[in-house]
Amino acid sequence: MRTWHSRRWASCLLSLGVLSAGAGCGGEPEAASPPLTGADNTPVAHSVADQEAAGKAALAAYSGYLAASRAANARSDPGHPALTRFLADPLLTKVQVTIREAKRHGAIRTGTLRSDPTVVSVDLTAQPPTVQIQDCLDATGYRLVYARNNRVVPGTRGGRYLATATATRYPDGRWLISAGTAHQDQPC
Repeated sequence: MRTWHSRRWASCLLSLGVLSAGAGCGGEPEAASPPLTGADNTPVAHSVADQEAAGKAALAAYSGYLAASRAANARSDPGHPALTRFLADPLLTKVQVTIREAKRHGAIRTGTLRSDPTVVSVDLTAQPPTVQIQDCLDATGYRLVYARNNRVVPGTRGGRYLATATATRYPDGRWLISAGTAHQDQPC
């Protein structure tokens, strides 16, 4: 029974831990403000430069999210202040819960997580505006280990796989990562 429980725990932490390191599950954020419209009540058109700037800001938020997540996972610190600088709910809560569970079981993440993100779509007319990001995460050198002895948690594995994330622009102008999914069944 203990073996099954530890495998189940390890499997859960792998699924959630890798998501917290790369991208987590989540729904769409709620609308934050009314749509931008012109004098005749038609949607405001956004230039290519606006879209490129949004994509660049979203990729910066995604990069910050990965760095904050790695730092929080390495310290088993679900309250790491950098998490709130780059993440929004529902993803923020899911990442914090994952880190808290790993900490409860005495596990931390070590090693290197490699990332190669690209913007796949920008929707500045959405309420709130969003950018969709696709990434090829390489977690072959990123491991969940027991902090006391540095042994790999059974049932956890790395690999290269597709991940997707949603960056959302909030009313204060910040782009935050609010949702995402790791597609471990889709290698890249």
